Amino acid sequence: MGKIFDNHNHCQFSFDGKRTTVERTVAEAVGKGLGGICFTDHCDFFVPSMKAGHEKQVPEEFDIKAQQAEIDRANRKIAIANPGFKVFKGIEIGLQERSREKIRKLLDENRFDEIIASLHYLDDTDPYWGGYYEGKDWKEAYGHYLETLYEEMVWLGKDFDIMGHYDYVTRYAPYPQASILYKDFPDIMDAILEFLSDNGKALEINTKTYQDYSGRHPLLDRDILLRYKELGGDIISLGSDSHDASRVGYNFDYFIDFIKSAGFCYLAHFDKRIMVQTKI
Repeated sequence: MGKIFDNHNHCQFSFDGKRTTVERTVAEAVGKGLGGICFTDHCDFFVPSMKAGHEKQVPEEFDIKAQQAEIDRANRKIAIANPGFKVFKGIEIGLQERSREKIRKLLDENRFDEIIASLHYLDDTDPYWGGYYEGKDWKEAYGHYLETLYEEMVWLGKDFDIMGHYDYVTRYAPYPQASILYKDFPDIMDAILEFLSDNGKALEINTKTYQDYSGRHPLLDRDILLRYKELGGDIISLGSDSHDASRVGYNFDYFIDFIKSAGFCYLAHFDKRIMVQTKI
């Protein structure tokens, strides 16, 4: 088995990553035996007004040049003590219809090893603060999130590598139904998975989602992996979505076994936007 890469991490350059630094997270990743790590700091150009009541309403961007310079420094340092370990330059771009022009411009003007496309805010609301769920039952809330993710991902086209945390919407939901299951959303999940398969994009297993949230514990639905494989998909990305060093590689051993049980033999990471597969 090759050394596994953690493809989804945040550091001091993200608005919510101040609990760690590139250097601390890299040291933790090396200590846990990972083969490499990618820092995918947040970029959302529009923050809903409901969130502005809790945090200053400014775009959640980061200093790309400073982040990449720090990653270059980390790679020079790590090459001496741990040759073969690689730190990659990434971004987690927040999909938003109102920000499409800014998203395209940013991605055209910068170079990354990896681009994660994620949906954090929709309908001028923020699921984290709960406003998104008001007036919706669980099926409407989850279904609308998936449909919006699909629409914005299709618009972005080939300008990304990994679809981030498709079930982010379950983390902070108020419903007893804590997971997105294929049987509940077969049509939109088929559309999403077929798009990923047809366009060579990775399905992310984001291990941060699968933990306890105030007594609710979202689960990864094996049927979604099986359907992705059935539709021709074979690119799986594993990410911890860490915001502090101790969380890097969170629960990877369990999910590697889970992924293998669904018939997948490789995990993917990206180097200068080129996919690299590692056997598991």
